[in-house]
Amino acid sequence: MTVPATTRQLRSLVTPEGQVRISLATVDTPQPRPHQVVVRVEAAPVNPSDLGLLLALADPGAAEVDDSPEGPVVTASVPEAAMPSMRARLDQSLPVGNEGAGTVVAAGDSPEAQDLLGKRVGFSGGGAYGEHALTTAQACLPLPDGATAADGAASFVNPLTALGMVETMRREGHTALVHTAAASNLGQMLARVCLADDIGLVNVVRRPEQADLLRDLGARHVVDSSAATFMTDLVEAIRATGATMAFDAVGGGRLASDILNAMEVAVTDPDAPYSRYGTDVPKQVYVYGSLDRRPIELRRGFGFSWGVGGWLLMPFLASLPVDDLVRLRSRIASELTTTFASSFTEEITLDQVLDLDVLRRAARTSTGEKFLIVP
Repeated sequence: MTVPATTRQLRSLVTPEGQVRISLATVDTPQPRPHQVVVRVEAAPVNPSDLGLLLALADPGAAEVDDSPEGPVVTASVPEAAMPSMRARLDQSLPVGNEGAGTVVAAGDSPEAQDLLGKRVGFSGGGAYGEHALTTAQACLPLPDGATAADGAASFVNPLTALGMVETMRREGHTALVHTAAASNLGQMLARVCLADDIGLVNVVRRPEQADLLRDLGARHVVDSSAATFMTDLVEAIRATGATMAFDAVGGGRLASDILNAMEVAVTDPDAPYSRYGTDVPKQVYVYGSLDRRPIELRRGFGFSWGVGGWLLMPFLASLPVDDLVRLRSRIASELTTTFASSFTEEITLDQVLDLDVLRRAARTSTGEKFLIVP
């Protein structure tokens, strides 16, 4: 296959002065090592984790576009409080895009890399917001016959996160889950997984139309945090499912506290004697997102048997035995267009990412809106 000598790639740089600079750079097309492949990117989703790297927590609403000899550059101020966490990336032009899909156009000389040559794959490994991306053969998922690049573009982050949540639940001895921001693409995947595997799931949403969307999928327990009856509804749903583990995409505010308190009420035997220490049933909330960047506020009415911690996909995957990872990826491949299907509301080009109106819409991460970059 013919591979061009250069390729375009979306990149993000944070300056020591506290400015993020987003641009399209022309770089040398990477050359694969023995276990690597070069993918001609055909589709890549805009995920919240990608926006974190792209924007460096800057507000796109205050961004500006400057012209340069190489093309437009989007600039914005990084919040002062976020600058200490940016120290390791200062003055580095970083490629963006955690995952995507496309055709393997060059491969290293290892058998597993050569076997992918000419095939359409989903892939992870970074640099997906570009015309070509370098990754390992192991990080590629050959797409089933008939699957499009759009079908496979989001075949890693959300599917493995949904399955990872269920695996974590089982590992830690829980039997049912609570999930917030549950109407997202990820939330819909998790709802389908739990329905297929007969796992109790409490879906927490923020608007009535989101609740309707999940009920149309077959979700049995959906509660709306904007409703006046939210806490009562949450307790009843947790009592019905027995959920004692939650995955929270919101992060800030009182939601994690509300979930723990609802769990405590749901598991308390009304005939049990009073204990100032609460029940001994373990209750766990894992925060895996930051839709709300306020501090997490805990109003403790949930005893002493509880935990709040962070959960990230990549450390979880690193903890998995190889056989378990193969099992999860095999399930994703076989259910790519059903259980793990993603829907996209808008396709944009690499150049359009530098259009402020488009960038601001994509950065909203609104439920029901999902952007797909088509280089």
